[in-house]
Amino acid sequence: MALILKRVAALVAVAIGATLAVPWAAQADPAPLAGFDISASQGVPDLAAAKAHGAVFAFVKDTAGVAYVNPDYLNQFRAVKAAGLIRGSYHYARPDKSSGAEQAVYLHDHDGKWFSDGMSLPPALDMEDTPGAPPCYDMPPQAMVAWIQDFSTTLARLTGHNPIIYTSTRWWKACTGNSTAFAGDHVLWLARYNSEMGELPGGWRAGFWQSAVNGPLPGNQDSYFGDLGQLRGLTTGG
Repeated sequence: MALILKRVAALVAVAIGATLAVPWAAQADPAPLAGFDISASQGVPDLAAAKAHGAVFAFVKDTAGVAYVNPDYLNQFRAVKAAGLIRGSYHYARPDKSSGAEQAVYLHDHDGKWFSDGMSLPPALDMEDTPGAPPCYDMPPQAMVAWIQDFSTTLARLTGHNPIIYTSTRWWKACTGNSTAFAGDHVLWLARYNSEMGELPGGWRAGFWQSAVNGPLPGNQDSYFGDLGQLRGLTTGG
């Protein structure tokens, strides 16, 4: 009888241990952090309300090509910081207008800089097609990859940081041949308006995700897949 009781006790202990282990093993990743991105269309929104709704970060459009500057950029960019949100600027690329290096300089010259204030992300490079322009700007994938690298190398020289790259899986596959050249040292900002991120391009892991054009926050709705410490790490180049 004593032997039987010992065996029963051992089985119960194993069962309890397994029961306790399951919730730990099955714990989900932390919920992504909420954010948004705005351009001149939004003016300076109610950023205190956005923060109250859970916003942690925001991107602000600064420049496009070499002929456009968001007239509200500085007011928006400064207001985002004043509201206590982590901020980033972005440049809308026009590879058909000038070189990547010229556009990186244009962004930097028009206040698209990186600030060592613990609240500024590296500037982002927006890669997508433009209505009225040919798909992929009539550039073959190898030339497009070279253009992006030219922008990135120049921006890194000016700011000390590689740009975050905004794109969609469809565009990246069509226009860069699904290049993996940037996955190791550039953060992805994926554009996909859906309830799920879906397939990620170019060997990247999840970074930022633009999932909708409207919602509870101003402008486009974004998420960051990491915790606040990881997001703050990006403000120092981590």
